[in-house]
Amino acid sequence: MKMPPRQSIIKRGAWYVVIQAILIGLILFGPYGAPLLTTQAFRTPLQVFGIALGVLAFLIMLISAIHLGKNLTPLPFPRDDAKLVQSGLYGIVRHPLYFGVILASLAWLLIFPYVGILMYAIALFILFDLKAGREEVWLLQRFPAYAAYQSQVKKLIPGIY
Repeated sequence: MKMPPRQSIIKRGAWYVVIQAILIGLILFGPYGAPLLTTQAFRTPLQVFGIALGVLAFLIMLISAIHLGKNLTPLPFPRDDAKLVQSGLYGIVRHPLYFGVILASLAWLLIFPYVGILMYAIALFILFDLKAGREEVWLLQRFPAYAAYQSQVKKLIPGIY
């Protein structure tokens, strides 16, 4: 099914990107609020795990972006010349870039365990769920095969959700 003529950037979901940028900025730069951990005994192992998780998140995002190729856009509205990608990491989770950013926010939380970061990370997950849901409406309109793909591959967290 063909998509309607080119829509404005707002109608293509730019507000999702703006809110996403604000939340990522808050995760990185605060305010952070109260610490979640007061003892150093747990903090160091969590920070080490957080760094490892951050590296994994970066690799997931990089591989996903490379595999998506010319289809890559920050907007949830697919490009006019988009092709449906279902292989590679896209065969494991429908939105691996979002998954990678979610992992990165969790990594940051492990490195800097503060209430604010936890709240921003939860808000970012909710935003990605909403953004992915809107994106999938458009993908279903564009690609009839997307319905079968949806039924076989989880949305944001491999094997879980």
